[in-house]
Amino acid sequence: MRFGDGFVFCAQSLLKQRMRSLLIVLSMAIGTAGVVLLTWLGDSARRYIVGQFQSLGTNLVIVLPGRNETRGGVPFLLGETPRDLTIADAQALLRSPAIARIAPLVVGGVPIGHGGRERDTTVLGSTRTLMPVRHLVLGSGDFLPDDAQSGESVCVLGATVCEELFGPASPLGEFVRVGNRRFRVCGVLAKGGTSIGTDLDEIVVLPLEASMALFDSPGLFRILVEARSREAIPAAVAECERILRERHRGELDCTVITQDAVVSTFDSILGALTAAVAGIASIALVVAGILIMNVMVVAVTQRKAEVGLLKALGAERATIRRTFLGEALMMSFGGCALGLLLGELGSRAVAHSFPALRGGVPGWAAVAAVLVAGGSGLLFGVMPAARAARLDPVLALARR
Repeated sequence: MRFGDGFVFCAQSLLKQRMRSLLIVLSMAIGTAGVVLLTWLGDSARRYIVGQFQSLGTNLVIVLPGRNETRGGVPFLLGETPRDLTIADAQALLRSPAIARIAPLVVGGVPIGHGGRERDTTVLGSTRTLMPVRHLVLGSGDFLPDDAQSGESVCVLGATVCEELFGPASPLGEFVRVGNRRFRVCGVLAKGGTSIGTDLDEIVVLPLEASMALFDSPGLFRILVEARSREAIPAAVAECERILRERHRGELDCTVITQDAVVSTFDSILGALTAAVAGIASIALVVAGILIMNVMVVAVTQRKAEVGLLKALGAERATIRRTFLGEALMMSFGGCALGLLLGELGSRAVAHSFPALRGGVPGWAAVAAVLVAGGSGLLFGVMPAARAARLDPVLALARR
């Protein structure tokens, strides 16, 4: 039997049992849609988190106070509170030729007000180098002063903070109250979205020493270090550890991490979770394959006379096997195609409601779903097809 004739024969056989075929196609479609949607959700979450870390900056190394090993007991009860990172520590890092810039950082939350309007906001205390290190973009005005230890009372507002306090009016040169101090607005950030859960439009940036005085903070929250190139990152990490160990009496009491290490860790964890979720969801496709096998076994019993007639006309066992396998694969791939369509529409509908997620099923997930669906149809269609091929033509025509 030629391929075209076999395809038409299989399609006609499935159309004779429309309800049965439709139910199998729907079961396979639901399984496929579940697989691709869960896979898309896990992959989208992975890409979103990795993108958030990558948006922190380029060639970034982060220095945090406190050692990275874990000790038993409560540190502050044992006298093991981490040594503060100071402004002098941050400036000492610039001695390394592998380091291009540093941006010391202090973080806190205080209310900000102007003209009777007040709201809570996140305050970042840093230097002028925070802008290139964190890839911040100014919408208007100027950024912080050049002097790293400037205590000048100026500030840079996030776009949303500016809009809520000043409306359409220009805030440049106006004074705002941050905590219990007054600061002159020298610039406004362009709309910047979010980064690691922080809305850049909701922040206020102050000079480093002014923010340390505002929060009565003796040390830095962290130091952002930008290596001169991607190849220089390992050298920058080693230099940070060496310089800080020298400054802290031979003890490395801080943690130095790289942006790439954080991204790689999250990428691996979320990738494994995505694969695990997809594997669990694939069970639905296996169940649909078992349903195909059960229905095909019943179909062989009901179509004994048809099989007997085909054999009487000269059809070989291989032809019978290919016919029943073809029907199983047509239902599998038909359900898979419908499931991919449902998954694609579902992902775009969810992405429309949550713009942070990018709609569209990943190509590899679609290919994997097709392979699993086809494999299920082939695996569970073999036994009924072999059973049909073994039927004796005389007994089959007699329906025995």
